[in-house]
Amino acid sequence: MTTMKGVFLPGDFTAVVRDVEVPAPGPGQLLLRVGASGICGSDLSYIYRGHKTHVGQDGPAYKGVVAGHEPSGEVVEAGPGCRRFGVGDRVIVYHIAGCGLCPNCRRGYMISCSDAKRRSSYGWQRDGGHAEYILVEESTCVPLPEELSFIDGALIACGFGTAYEGLLRTRVGGRDDLLVVGLGPVGLAAAMIARGLGASRVLGVERSAERAEHARTLDLFDEVLIAGDTVAEALDEATGGRGCSVTMDCSGSAAGRGVAIRGAAEWGRVSLVGEGGRLETEVSDLLLHRQLTLYASWVTSLPAMEELAGALVRWGAVPQRLVTDVLPLEKADEAYRLADSGRTGKVCLVPALS
Repeated sequence: MTTMKGVFLPGDFTAVVRDVEVPAPGPGQLLLRVGASGICGSDLSYIYRGHKTHVGQDGPAYKGVVAGHEPSGEVVEAGPGCRRFGVGDRVIVYHIAGCGLCPNCRRGYMISCSDAKRRSSYGWQRDGGHAEYILVEESTCVPLPEELSFIDGALIACGFGTAYEGLLRTRVGGRDDLLVVGLGPVGLAAAMIARGLGASRVLGVERSAERAEHARTLDLFDEVLIAGDTVAEALDEATGGRGCSVTMDCSGSAAGRGVAIRGAAEWGRVSLVGEGGRLETEVSDLLLHRQLTLYASWVTSLPAMEELAGALVRWGAVPQRLVTDVLPLEKADEAYRLADSGRTGKVCLVPALS
């Protein structure tokens, strides 16, 4: 097989499938047969709707490559010098390859690699997982446990890792109750992980009635509230006026962040993981006088992602439960429209390989 199908995002609310060459692995690289590849909210906001830039990036962040930064798959060929993984191994791909030498890379946070010339993200600056095969650096892979599916692995590759990191920063545990604002894929992941970490009670807030109803069917939340003018009163009633010791905003909106701050208890910890928008809050009464701590978290580290995969197995948690739609590569345009509608849970692409 010398060619394969790959998905590209022109930036005009469409996804296009093209024939591309199957790459060959070089030193330290692996060729994976893609098992599943998730669609992320950042793909929608930064690439699908229009090609945007971000801090540290010269020009649009998307460089016209095969899209998709949430892949998992099976190794079909290993290049010279690969030492950990070989043919037949199942892996999850950390979605950024860094320089490997800066302090952030050495800690496993390639997302914050300080070498702009060497840092490249799968699906953004180098070919990603919306294809039948993907060429990856061995250094960006972690094992996918046999108990987990390729779709589970795709969810861990970004959304679950992001939620896990945000919760680790707050040290959430058995003495805590958690409020999650924004019940898209990351918010749902946060609830599933928080249950595994021992949170005593999990509340959710979501503005979409459809997403709220989907969240209620998953048996992850003690209560799901609809965002709106009366949500503060509803949270007070649900918590006896105390608020939650830990809150997390996954909405990426100013209104959602306001709910997370307003819903925190005295001495509470607030985790911000939702991309985009602004943080707008009154400082004295809401932050200082209530002794709140705010944590800002961007994705996770390579070691934490591997740790999370093992933890999910121990907890008996199944990320794939959060997926509402699985489509083949040939239906990528439909898949992106579904994901962009904001009415679904997680949407994944699965190559239809012979």
